[in-house]
Amino acid sequence: MLVIGYDGAELVDIACVTSAFALANRLGAAPHYRVELASLGGRSITSDSGLRLEPQRSLEEVDSAETMIVSGGLGHVDAAANRDFLREIVRLAATAGRIASVCTGTTVLAQAGLLDGRRATTHWFYATGLAARYPAVTVDASPIYVRDGNVSTSGGVTASLDLTLSFIEDDHGVELARRVAVGMVTYLQRPGNQAQMSIFTSTAQPDDATVRRVIEYIIAHPEADLHTESLAAMAGVSPRQLHRLFTERQSETPGSAVRRIRLEIAARLAATTDLPVAQIARRCGFRSAESLRQAFVLRYGISPREFRRTHLQAAH
Repeated sequence: MLVIGYDGAELVDIACVTSAFALANRLGAAPHYRVELASLGGRSITSDSGLRLEPQRSLEEVDSAETMIVSGGLGHVDAAANRDFLREIVRLAATAGRIASVCTGTTVLAQAGLLDGRRATTHWFYATGLAARYPAVTVDASPIYVRDGNVSTSGGVTASLDLTLSFIEDDHGVELARRVAVGMVTYLQRPGNQAQMSIFTSTAQPDDATVRRVIEYIIAHPEADLHTESLAAMAGVSPRQLHRLFTERQSETPGSAVRRIRLEIAARLAATTDLPVAQIARRCGFRSAESLRQAFVLRYGISPREFRRTHLQAAH
């Protein structure tokens, strides 16, 4: 199990992964995980909090890695620009059964070409920039983690723990993963499709009063007529002006905002209530349960019923 760091790596990205595997060993993982931290040249790593770490291995001396996990952190851009570092990432990836990144470590995998044609996630704050820079990657900022074939990517910081728990479950079963989760006082485990950010937890508010008013209206009335023309009339602006305001201030069209918010509300209702899917669909402005199901699968990769089931499992 090779964890790969660099100057400016996030300490929690490294610690969540290594601590979870170490606890799995103490709780009886058989065979044990051999967890090593590696860096280019085996040099010390100064984390983005200023603390220094001493890797056990030099990337250049590692012949193969069954699982390799690239850490994230503020130094991800410099790491992705380092040709020697990327060369070792590509070389080791060719030997790995599992390739993964934590948080902004996705940038390194993308720069190495390992995410081309794949779906991936990263810390929500960096997702738009990642998608713009690497158009061959399908970036989805919503999930906590994404697994596409043998390549996995996770969202911000503590999402690394959720991804690591999923690996432990794959390797040793759900009971050991549960015990590790209990030991680390976390969920077993937040499903990968659970949103990193949502309209219910985000504190950031649009800085434009008109955009803010429209978004608040959408959240309060997801079942209403929310066509751009109707929203513009409610806000007292033209449809063209509303479209411009949303694209400039929110980086999405009014229609995209409506679809996103309706789905987030539907997901919240699916996870926290026992309402029938057809009733959730009506409450959230979908024409039918089937149209909600299709939108759900497109956004989260699973149906509303499966989404509800995974969240119920995580809660128990």
